[in-house]
Order: sequence, then structure tokens, then C-alpha cells
Amino acid sequence: MSSYVWILTVVHTLLSFVAIGFGISATSGLFGGHHSTVWTRWFFFTAVAVTLTGFIFPFTGITPAFATGLVSTVILIAWLIAHRQGRVGAWRWIYAVGIVASLYLLIFVTIAQAFQKIPFLQAMAPTGAEAPFAVAQVIALIVFIVIGVRAVSRFRPARA
Repeated sequence: MSSYVWILTVVHTLLSFVAIGFGISATSGLFGGHHSTVWTRWFFFTAVAVTLTGFIFPFTGITPAFATGLVSTVILIAWLIAHRQGRVGAWRWIYAVGIVASLYLLIFVTIAQAFQKIPFLQAMAPTGAEAPFAVAQVIALIVFIVIGVRAVSRFRPARA
């Protein structure tokens, strides 16, 4: 691995963990019926940084990582538009879903990377097509669907 790719991997990974931390705080704020502009802003910026750094890895074709980056980009754009529209009407739930979906994608990739890099997980699912990997991803998806439904139902932004 070249030093460029190694440094990029370290930066990208650190940004991912920081974004997950901010994302947990931003998402939990939605449950209280509001949001913290500080946590949400930092989550947005770090999620954008993770997505952008993902695109500057050497391109090897359309891979699951590249497709995840494209999906993340669409979600981040929708989230930004919802924020700019004042988070009212349908934009309220688009905003909440954008936060939760962005956090979910970070967790989705973290699970995938864990199964590729942590020896005991890799032994359980060497190709990523085995049941332990699928079960972990399905559990994460179900948890985030529940979180998303709860966030959408409870989030009520303050009127300007």
C-alpha cells in the first residue's frame, strides 16, 4: 500500500469514527423533539468529509464502497436541502431521515470493514456472503429503521 493510500485510509477511518460520535449525538437530539445545531452541524461536516475522502481513493471501478458513497452523497444533499427549507412539512421528515440514514451508512460500512479486518469476524464470514455478516447487517438495519421511525415521529423543529 502506498503511503498516500495508507494516510488517506487513516484519515478516512478517523473521520468515520468522529462522524459516528457526532451522528449519535445529533440523532439522539431528534428523540427529544428537537436537534442541537452544534452536534448536527458537526455531524453534517464530518459525514461530508467521510464521503469526499472516500471518493479520493484510487478508483478501481464501481464497487460496493463507491456505490455507498454515491448513496451517501444523495442523502447528504437531501438533508442539506431539507435544512435550507426550514425543516417544515415534508422537509421535517426528510431532514430527520437524512440524519439517521447518514449515521446508518457509517455504521453499515463500519460493520463491513470490521468483518474484513478483525480476524475473528473475518473467520466467521471470509467472503462477506456468510450468515454472520448478513445477520449483523440485518440487525443494524432493523435497529436503524426503529430509530428512524422514532426520530421522524418525535422531531419537531422550533419555529423561526
